[in-house]
Amino acid sequence: MDAGPIVSQETLEIDENEQATTLLPTLFDIGTKSLIDALPKVIKGDITMDTATVQDESLVAEASMIDSSEGQLWPTKMSARECHNRVRGFSMWPGTFLYFQVGDDGSNDPVKVKVVETRVLEETAEPTNVIEIGPKKGDGLRLVCADGSILEMLKVQPATRNVMDAKSFVNGLQGNSVRWLSGLDE
Repeated sequence: MDAGPIVSQETLEIDENEQATTLLPTLFDIGTKSLIDALPKVIKGDITMDTATVQDESLVAEASMIDSSEGQLWPTKMSARECHNRVRGFSMWPGTFLYFQVGDDGSNDPVKVKVVETRVLEETAEPTNVIEIGPKKGDGLRLVCADGSILEMLKVQPATRNVMDAKSFVNGLQGNSVRWLSGLDE
């Protein structure tokens, strides 16, 4: 938790698809510039503990340590927007993942798949655990959450494999269906 008076503050609009991995360097640049601009004022005495802006304690949000298990996406409990924001926020660590079942007969072991890049579609659909690729070129794997919202997975990484786009993942299925599994690691 951050505490103490505010010496400098910047506002930054971020895109709804911006991920932590791309945002962090930008924030470092802004923070470095703000620090370099403020230091001479602090040394000169223009900025002191008395002249700095007091933080509004009612707006403080406590954040506990992140555990790697928090990276699991729960389409039965989360909307597509919640899943998408978790993918964005955890893109550096711990990453996000789902368990997939490949094939309809259940003979294959569940596969842990890292979800690397997503977007939320405006459309809705009837909830299902079946994952299908979208109909157009460049579409991703479509996961329908319990509220009917749709998360489109653009890049995934099956265990022991490299990151791949959705089309490459589907090509590797050799015609098999894929479903997301709930109840694992709960």
